[in-house]
Amino acid sequence: MNSSGKEPFRSGFITIVGLPNVGKSSLMNAMIGEKVAIVSNRPQTTRNRIMGVITHEHDQMVFLDTPGIHQPRTRLGEYMMQSVHHAMEGMDCILMIVDASHITDKDYSVAADLAPYKVPKILALNKIDLIRPDAVLSATAGFSEYGFDDIVPVSAKTGNGLDVLNQIIRNHLPEGPQYFSPDMMTDQPERILCAEIIREKALHNLRDEVPHGIGVEILGIEKFHDGLTEINATIYCERDAHKGIIIGKHGAMLQTIGSEARQDIENLLDTHINLKLWVKIRPGWRDNAADLRTLGYEEK
Repeated sequence: MNSSGKEPFRSGFITIVGLPNVGKSSLMNAMIGEKVAIVSNRPQTTRNRIMGVITHEHDQMVFLDTPGIHQPRTRLGEYMMQSVHHAMEGMDCILMIVDASHITDKDYSVAADLAPYKVPKILALNKIDLIRPDAVLSATAGFSEYGFDDIVPVSAKTGNGLDVLNQIIRNHLPEGPQYFSPDMMTDQPERILCAEIIREKALHNLRDEVPHGIGVEILGIEKFHDGLTEINATIYCERDAHKGIIIGKHGAMLQTIGSEARQDIENLLDTHINLKLWVKIRPGWRDNAADLRTLGYEEK
């Protein structure tokens, strides 16, 4: 309590880090209670730093979901790792996520790299629904030497442990202002959210060799008075063969991607959507600075 007898307001920025495919975006979505980041079982689904906000009566948590830590092989990969480094600047807390069902030496390497950061560090052992209770204890013990303030077993899928994790993070927040309005859950522009939903549906439906070369550009969003919103978007790929796979026989795959994306976008925007998709080849776009800027991957 402060001198006025009121509980002080606490707020802070929590950067989420970890290897690809450990469930960072799923966990943030589960914590917030809304889908603000796309998810898939493909590594490196998240390409940008994505913000998610939880506001309670006495505190506000601002999560920064980051791309999975990996060795970049393209200019896009370098941008993704730059997003991670920028998200680490000025944060109040670090939340590292590991896949408790598949812990590797790379997880321990990431944990060791966090040592220089003098802020509270929390480790979430995600996907505990996939392992036995004794394996949870073993995983916890394996990270005990890395200086984490708390180690919390959780499951983004079942919700197990999320209330505990939520309270632990709140306990680490410093006194501070309310940075964002209570009804704000993300800083992602509508155009980016729509593009990411389309990319998510492509990730779910396409073959393994295609998704990493997929980019989505929203060409236009037009809202009409009758409650209909028309969205025009282009899916870019790097090879002619990939274009055929994305479109599918008689356009079936593109229709599936568009139908699934339209449903999610309608839920997001709370309006009827007419979604028009095109597929174009843009060779080597992941290594082209101009293409990366066009698709929203700009250096900040």
